[in-house]
Amino acid sequence: MAPTQSETAREDLCRFIAACYYEPTAAFAEERMFESMFAAAQQLDPALAATAKRLGEAFAAQDLKTLLIDYTRLFLGPVNPLAQPYASFWLTGEKTLMQDTTVALLDLYAEGGFDIDESFEDLPDHVAAELEFLYLLNHRLHRATSVAAEEAADQARVASLRQRFLSGHLGNWIGDFAQAVQAGAETAFYRDLGALTQAFVALELRSGATAH
Repeated sequence: MAPTQSETAREDLCRFIAACYYEPTAAFAEERMFESMFAAAQQLDPALAATAKRLGEAFAAQDLKTLLIDYTRLFLGPVNPLAQPYASFWLTGEKTLMQDTTVALLDLYAEGGFDIDESFEDLPDHVAAELEFLYLLNHRLHRATSVAAEEAADQARVASLRQRFLSGHLGNWIGDFAQAVQAGAETAFYRDLGALTQAFVALELRSGATAH
């Protein structure tokens, strides 16, 4: 069965939000990403759409140098980033990264057949990687081609994995992270990104295992 407009919109919005956690570049505007993000959000929720609209406007209104400075302060440091983009930091409260929570996450990735691209030079529990994993799970759920018993069983496994990832991992730290982004940001763009991230994951959590 083909995915519904709402299902496609959720996939698109997830991967666009993930993209915003990479270093800001002119390609964000050149590829009309924010127009596509707003269109996707409109399919889902008026409040999400309003935040996505503000996000695009904030990017257009701000020079890249200022955005890059804010990005660096928030996510890179040089000493203590204001919003550590790693799950292990928020789940354990410790400064050491790559802990047991990351090992458990890698098991979820393996179960979902998720391979991190070789060009990705960050840790596997970076917020962008986790959102891309959520995108992959949604994509798989929404693209059933038949109702055969074998495929139905696979869909059930993906739905279960998605729910475990959301309620047992991503949902347990993304709120604190997103609030830190909003509190620490000096630009409207990153404040709106934090708000949009928190609202979108909350929507995904509410959808539960029925998102297929």
